Amino acid sequence: MAPDLPTAADVDRAAGLLGSVIPPTPLQRADRLSALTGYDVWLKREDLTPVRSYKARGAYTVLAGLTEEERSRGVTTASAGNHAQGVAFACARAGVHATIFLPRTTPRQKRDRVAALGGDQVEVVIAGDQYDDAAVAAADFAAASGATAVPAFDHPGIIAGQGTVAAEILTQAAELRWQPDALVLPVGGAGLIAGCLTVLGERLPGVRVLAAEPAGAASLAAALTAGGPVELDAVDPFVDGAAVRRVGDLTYRAVASARADVDLSVVAVPEGLICVEMLDLYQVDGIIAEPAGALAPAALRLPFPGGAGPAGLAPGSRVVVVVSGGNNDVSRYADIVERALVHEGLKHYFLVEFPQEPGALRRFLDDVLGPDDDITLFEYTKRNNRETGPALVGIEMQSPDDLVGLLARMEESRLRVQKVPPDSPLFGFVLS
Repeated sequence: MAPDLPTAADVDRAAGLLGSVIPPTPLQRADRLSALTGYDVWLKREDLTPVRSYKARGAYTVLAGLTEEERSRGVTTASAGNHAQGVAFACARAGVHATIFLPRTTPRQKRDRVAALGGDQVEVVIAGDQYDDAAVAAADFAAASGATAVPAFDHPGIIAGQGTVAAEILTQAAELRWQPDALVLPVGGAGLIAGCLTVLGERLPGVRVLAAEPAGAASLAAALTAGGPVELDAVDPFVDGAAVRRVGDLTYRAVASARADVDLSVVAVPEGLICVEMLDLYQVDGIIAEPAGALAPAALRLPFPGGAGPAGLAPGSRVVVVVSGGNNDVSRYADIVERALVHEGLKHYFLVEFPQEPGALRRFLDDVLGPDDDITLFEYTKRNNRETGPALVGIEMQSPDDLVGLLARMEESRLRVQKVPPDSPLFGFVLS
């Protein structure tokens, strides 16, 4: 029998459990995003919880509801990182042992944080290449050991706990004497949005809600189109905190049920735009956000279908955006900068056939490259039995408009040049 959907009263009970463990996170005005969009944008800073994401809310709510017998058998879970930290945080405080399964794609920073937060109460096991692989391993372990499974999103307690984010937003906005015109929420397995819609549908009906998914893992949009959860054929793991192949059955039911009470739209956010927003959050706002944490803020930069502005709202609308996590591995920033430059049209890659003769590269520099263009990658292979040799060339420019002149000069030269499109497998090699 399917579990009942949680209610706003369940969210209130979860808030009571969390009150002494996780202080309310700040609601802060976002001057940069307000200027960029024309809205009055506020950030709900879930990156400032003790585990630097909202995931501790649901994890602690579930753990607090275990019986003594269940606590004695321990718990297990699978996670791409943040949920694991939430479970580790809860277990350390409750004295409950956890066996936590992480996919290999989980950044090392998150692995280390899980171990540090859980201490002696947590054992970390690496299993599979994606979240779904780790989930299978955790389910097998639960069946064999009797440990209680703590799902990352598909559980009434998880949904109720995550719903406290919306409850806090409404309380904090009321203290400021306004209410949101819209909320922008990130989506992975849909636990956060399911919980938030549970509250909003009852306490702020008709509010605009923008559900932001990674373009490479748009599992909620697929579910809503199909009328139920479906597995995506492929998932881009870059936004690791939201790279879920299939939304949960219960989370889907909660979202589908609430659609009659709120104005819900789902948008797919390109990974490159997420990187652009991550860098702006860091360099301008001083906020360290992981890819999933920048997912909702990045969605505000998208043009809304029908030609309207971001989120399709009137200028000056009050918009609350959830920054869902700040567990970013510093070693990823080189990749993030690269993806951002490509997305903004400031960096391009080409396959160039150079004549194997003296002066060929000099002619390329003098006749093809623009005065402000910079070669950032040059991989050349000399072929002794051929008249030409291929080179993979990366070029960074000062403005996206410079590409037109560069392509024209390439066309006028006697070189054979092929632009590498972002969806090419070769492009994936460059970004690896």
